[in-house]
Amino acid sequence: MRLPSWLLGLIGLAGLVTVVEVAPRAGLVDERYLPPFSAMVAALAEQAATAEFWQSLLETLRGWAIGLAVAMAAGVVLGIVIGGLPLVRAALNSTIEFLRPIPSVALIPLAVLLFGTDMRSTLLLVVYASFWQVLVQVLYGVRDVDPVARETARSYRFRPLTQVRTVVWPTALPYVMTGFRLGAAVALILEITGELIIGSPGLGKQIAVSQTSGAVASMYALVIVVGLIGVAVNVIARATERRALRWHPSVRLEVS
Repeated sequence: MRLPSWLLGLIGLAGLVTVVEVAPRAGLVDERYLPPFSAMVAALAEQAATAEFWQSLLETLRGWAIGLAVAMAAGVVLGIVIGGLPLVRAALNSTIEFLRPIPSVALIPLAVLLFGTDMRSTLLLVVYASFWQVLVQVLYGVRDVDPVARETARSYRFRPLTQVRTVVWPTALPYVMTGFRLGAAVALILEITGELIIGSPGLGKQIAVSQTSGAVASMYALVIVVGLIGVAVNVIARATERRALRWHPSVRLEVS
């Protein structure tokens, strides 16, 4: 019998936990650098009993949510405007292709110079990285609009907002949701990275503090929490995508 995918996933996860538990105890790796999984769980329980842990968790989630919301709003609006004006898109294409590949971490010195170790420094990185994920997808979506439908709307003298709502948005929405899913993952990565390097409040900062103080088990426990957040973000993003696109053939086929 073919096992379901979720069961195979649990088996793989159980195998990883077993390896992490057994390897240090068997002396295959030094416990100073990789403690047993049970020690990580115990350290996580200790962390969960402190108010500092929950405050850091809220700071991370808040920075991620605000950064993603700003990136989504800016990416969708600018993507529709730029994509809907061929001359503007042609003029900005080279600028977009120049700015998009710049790594967000390269902006850390600028962010620290502007905002210090405040949350705004990490927020700058999150917005910059996620914005391009959304903008590029929206540009592709606007370009994919049926020209016949666009010209029909113009011939009936639809207002610009009406054209966006009835012609552009239904075609671009699948691309928008793809940008949302990609941007959500990138936003979390940059949020943790910014907290680690800049020292702004959040789980990333707590990971760095645990590492420098030699609390290896606590460091791995916080890394596990970040991994669980990443899984939750991916699940929520995919669920949101399926709900928003329940009318789309690809989602209907996936459900069936």
